[in-house]
Amino acid sequence: MTEKTLPNILFILADDLGYGDVSCYNPESKVPTPNIDRLAREGMRFTDAHSPSTVCTPSRYSILTGRMAFRTGFAGVFTGAGGPCLIEDSRLTLPSMLQTKGYTTALFGKWHVGLSFRDEEGEFINEDGLAPVQRIDYTQSIPDAPVHRGFDHFFGTACCPTTDFLYAFIDGDRVPVPPTGLLDRTPLPNHAYSKDNRIGMISPGFDLEEIDMVFLNRSKAFLENHAQETPDKPFFLFHSAQAVHLPSFPGKNFKGKTNAGPHGDFIFEFDYVVGELLEKLDRLGMADNTLVMVSSDNGPEVTSVVNMRTDYQHDGAYPWRGMKRDQWEGGHRIPFVVRWPGSVPENSTNDQTVCLCDIMATCASLVDIELTNDVAEDSFDILPAMQNQEQTKAAIRHHTLHQTNKLDLAIRKGKWKYLDHKGSGGNDYQREILKPYALPEIEPDAPGQLYNLEIDPGETNNLYFVYPKIVEDLKKQLDTFRHSGRSAPVR
Repeated sequence: MTEKTLPNILFILADDLGYGDVSCYNPESKVPTPNIDRLAREGMRFTDAHSPSTVCTPSRYSILTGRMAFRTGFAGVFTGAGGPCLIEDSRLTLPSMLQTKGYTTALFGKWHVGLSFRDEEGEFINEDGLAPVQRIDYTQSIPDAPVHRGFDHFFGTACCPTTDFLYAFIDGDRVPVPPTGLLDRTPLPNHAYSKDNRIGMISPGFDLEEIDMVFLNRSKAFLENHAQETPDKPFFLFHSAQAVHLPSFPGKNFKGKTNAGPHGDFIFEFDYVVGELLEKLDRLGMADNTLVMVSSDNGPEVTSVVNMRTDYQHDGAYPWRGMKRDQWEGGHRIPFVVRWPGSVPENSTNDQTVCLCDIMATCASLVDIELTNDVAEDSFDILPAMQNQEQTKAAIRHHTLHQTNKLDLAIRKGKWKYLDHKGSGGNDYQREILKPYALPEIEPDAPGQLYNLEIDPGETNNLYFVYPKIVEDLKKQLDTFRHSGRSAPVR
């Protein structure tokens, strides 16, 4: 393929958007998502798609590298000045791979894979919290920013834009408007979905309620400029939204647009972002040659799920057990909708088990790149599934790995799912807010959990002692993948 015939790639990633938050996945959803629904009608909806992790940072690492993040040894997520970048300088990334084929690459929005800020002495800070942010010297560049990991363009934030101590935009590898004072929460909305922003340093003009519109305008401008200046080159645009991570601060044009409160309005705003980017592709004549993918970095947040169930009878985790941080399906089974006119069949669904790790190997196949064995070690080519080819009736993934923020692991093989730990692997179900959702443990002495998702999708019946041979085989396979450094086939 020449640069001119290579497809453009637009990947839109929501933050904490649950399987049940999207109406084409949940017929009982109380939030309209007409643009994602339209994308599903015009393309393919995957019903068994998974985030690489149950929280932000490791999922994003895995999307960008095709490698499970537990292999780095890093647990949790970054906040504020946390770093260094989890992605090693020498590692091939999704955007740097596409650059070798002539793609212009851009990321607008949340990064959250770690950055190295310096203090006035030039020493790296690499710590989470408020005090480290207050030590940043903003005259110095960031040496491991997205523009040093394969992106030609980046405008966004270090971590969660409205949550994590540093309320400032990064342009390229610098902060053009440094913070000057502490965040004042007084003028911000105050409701059950607004309690997640830490007191941190904020830049002048950084409006916590309009962050997603800032990111949207950047992505739209990139598409306009690309169409005008380099129309014969392909592009890879990664639009990394703030929505719908708490605090739920829908912009002024979205407040009251649903009957599901501020978080419902925020979900509606994310859907609007999807619609605006689709419309921009249409207007620029790019839609027919662009692979569009929309998904989420993990399941829905605890506060969102619990309060939305009570307040609006809306279940963002529908129909699964668990939520963000949990190893149960609600923590990592996510919406994943793709469209590529003429290649992805319209109004189709696919029940292949897939993971967002797979985007890298899939894009490599798309542009005829042969990956070596030292990259994308957990990434499978799911392009045949997207194109609904006849041979994909057989499973592309024989096994799929799952991980939590505590580095607890699980493995999936067909209908069987083995959790190599007790409990959720994430949330504490003895907390008052979660006690109503704690299910009785029928095998309290079992060191792990085995579920048959075909007959027990709610993961209520632990079969650990019923099928010891299956437990033994899956645990052995998990240990092999854990220590071998890869789960994808040797290439």
